[in-house]
Amino acid sequence: MSATTPPAIRVFLVDDQQMVRAGFRMLVESQADMVVVGEAGDGGEALELLAVTTADVVLMDVRMPRLDGVEATRRLLERAADPADAPRVIVLTTFDLDEYAFSALRAGASAFLLKDAAPPELLGSIRSVHAGDAVVAPSTTRRLLEHFVRAAPEPEPAAAAPDRAHLERKLASLTEREREVLLLVAAGRSNTEIAADLVVAEATVKTHVSRLLAKTASRDRVQLVVLAYDAGLTGR
Repeated sequence: MSATTPPAIRVFLVDDQQMVRAGFRMLVESQADMVVVGEAGDGGEALELLAVTTADVVLMDVRMPRLDGVEATRRLLERAADPADAPRVIVLTTFDLDEYAFSALRAGASAFLLKDAAPPELLGSIRSVHAGDAVVAPSTTRRLLEHFVRAAPEPEPAAAAPDRAHLERKLASLTEREREVLLLVAAGRSNTEIAADLVVAEATVKTHVSRLLAKTASRDRVQLVVLAYDAGLTGR
């Protein structure tokens, strides 16, 4: 009896350059386990189409006219009744330490990649994000956050600043051990490294991370890093 073939990963493309979308479409559709279910030229069009199109992963350009990828990501994830039902968003940028990528991570993106990433890296990222893994290493995410806080010391606008009361509510339900694990995740430690640090089994660490994700309503480890940083737990 043959094993059932898993359904193809449904990918949606958002970029204001048609040639870029065409290149991504050719790459994605060359894979047996992926299919492109739609594309849009800006964030506004993407939101309209994704309201009637089911996608697993969205490749989202961050710098677009009319509605950029940051705001489109925020609105896309906010309108989902259950965060688990929302598509995973990979934001694409042309250079490292992009302020748009920084904002997109806070808006809920699961990963960011450079547009000139090698095809195997992009395809691997789509598969990893679809599986629920974070593509951006937590240490890289923290470096991105720290870079822009240092570069922009003025207070954030009220609309962009993290809601302190909301952050405290998320943290209030955590046990002391879960807080320890959160800090280690924010420091970029892997499950194996955390297990060694705390002298526990790796399976125990996985359980703690799963509970952290559930209690804080975080989609992945990247969002845990953002949470720890915004809450001032990282000693910045």
